[in-house]
Amino acid sequence: MLEKVNRMNELYDTYHMLLTAKQKLYFELYYQEDLSLSEIAEQFEVSRTAVFDNIKRTEKLLDGYEEKLRLLEKREAREKIMAQMSGYLTDDHLKKWMEELQSLD
Repeated sequence: MLEKVNRMNELYDTYHMLLTAKQKLYFELYYQEDLSLSEIAEQFEVSRTAVFDNIKRTEKLLDGYEEKLRLLEKREAREKIMAQMSGYLTDDHLKKWMEELQSLD
């Protein structure tokens, strides 16, 4: 379960700008604030099923965006390569540029 939560949060960090305000709100409350479906439903005076459906649709959207765009996969690959390169850098200018590149993600 923790692995799924971490992946969903990474996908959210990457693609949240493509979601509606309601999708963002429910997702953040459920995955980041750790509220239960019932707590969210009570807060917004909707059914637990409505919250569940919204979150499941959002998960599917996030997975679909990643399947098509692969932004998270590419970022993780870049981070891995840059980490490996950092171990071989001896020039201070190159190290500084590498840090600047890493800060872009």
